[in-house]
Amino acid sequence: MARHYSSVISSIFGLFAKKEFSPKIQGFINKSYVKLMKLDMSQFESPERYTSLNALFTRPFKLTPKRPLEQGEISSPCDALVTEVGQIHESMAMQIKGMAYDLAALLSGRYAKDIVALEGGSYVNLYLSPRDYHRYHMPFDLEVLSLLHIPGKLYPVNMPLLRHKLNLFVENERVVIECRDAQGAKHYLVLVGALNVGKMVVSFEKQLQTNACAKERSYYAYEEPIKLQIGELFGWFEMGSTILMFSQKDMLQYTVPVGKKVSFGEPIGRFLDR
Repeated sequence: MARHYSSVISSIFGLFAKKEFSPKIQGFINKSYVKLMKLDMSQFESPERYTSLNALFTRPFKLTPKRPLEQGEISSPCDALVTEVGQIHESMAMQIKGMAYDLAALLSGRYAKDIVALEGGSYVNLYLSPRDYHRYHMPFDLEVLSLLHIPGKLYPVNMPLLRHKLNLFVENERVVIECRDAQGAKHYLVLVGALNVGKMVVSFEKQLQTNACAKERSYYAYEEPIKLQIGELFGWFEMGSTILMFSQKDMLQYTVPVGKKVSFGEPIGRFLDR
């Protein structure tokens, strides 16, 4: 099967974004992007310090912010816009108000056994725009049990497409991360690829290659679960996209409203008494 045009476009743009031009030209490209996207660079290096546009996209903080959280609070894993929040009902979640998708299709048959356990659970959709900080961190302490890469298309994941493109998350390339908390409850983090570069990096799985020529799904199971703490970096998008988070029923509650812009480390919910 031929690659979808969105993946081809993203690969071409990715080659440009990764190319390191002369310092003068690269500085012009980076400053132009910062101006065009109105990036707030106050917590980052100056634009000319980045050797490629991709390095600018994936920039780390000069000093990672430490935002105090109360016991039981959930940290936003990234800078993002909350595009939907709610509860899973009849294996369905909302892409955006009025447009639902099947959670079983999103997670694929590999995780079908957990769909029942997720029924009635909470979810949140976090959209990263091209101007956002592109790295993602753990929202709370978790053990990673497995990871599934699902090749797919790379449609833009922006508000116009969210409102009009049915099954956008299900059709796009994605990385599903199966996790477990200290009480044994299941949680899923889903990274959704998007147009332009479309690459997702997961720091604990070096074999993962997204927006490549892969046509088959890749599954990685960890006999010894990977323990990650709240706020710990676990990868980045090379351009903006979306993070979806799903949890079992009666585990947690998201307290952020739809339409709120959140920053990495900001509280977005809390665990329920168990």
